[in-house]
Amino acid sequence: QVQLVESGGGLVQAGGSLRLSCVASGRTFSSYTMGWFRQAPGKEREFVAAITQNGDREYYADSLKGRFTISRDNAKNTVYLQMNNLKPEDTANYYCARARLIVGSYYTPSGYNYWGQGTQVTVSS
Repeated sequence: QVQLVESGGGLVQAGGSLRLSCVASGRTFSSYTMGWFRQAPGKEREFVAAITQNGDREYYADSLKGRFTISRDNAKNTVYLQMNNLKPEDTANYYCARARLIVGSYYTPSGYNYWGQGTQVTVSS
C-alpha cells in the first residue's frame, strides 16, 4: 500500500511563498508521474502541476504558470511544490497524488490512484 504524506502548508500573507513536500512510501516512487491538486471549500478538486518519472517534463495549470514550480527528488521519494507570489485565491487544501501507470490525462483526478491527506494553505490579504 502506497502512502503519501504532505507537509509545508500554513498561513502566509499575500505575496509570500511556501514550499510543500510530499513523501511517498515504497520502492517504486521513481516509476510514476506525481502530481499536485488543490481543493477550496465548495469547489471541485483542480489540477495544479505534475512531473514525470525522471523529472524531464512538467505540466502546470495555465493560471499558475510562472508562480508555481514542481520538482522531485527520487533519492528521497519526495515531490515538491514551490509556490511564490501567493494570492488569497490560492487558499485551498493541497493534495499530492501518484499517477496511474496508464494515464488518460495528468490534468484530471481520474489519472491518479493514490492520494495524500492534504495540507492546508491559507493566504491572507
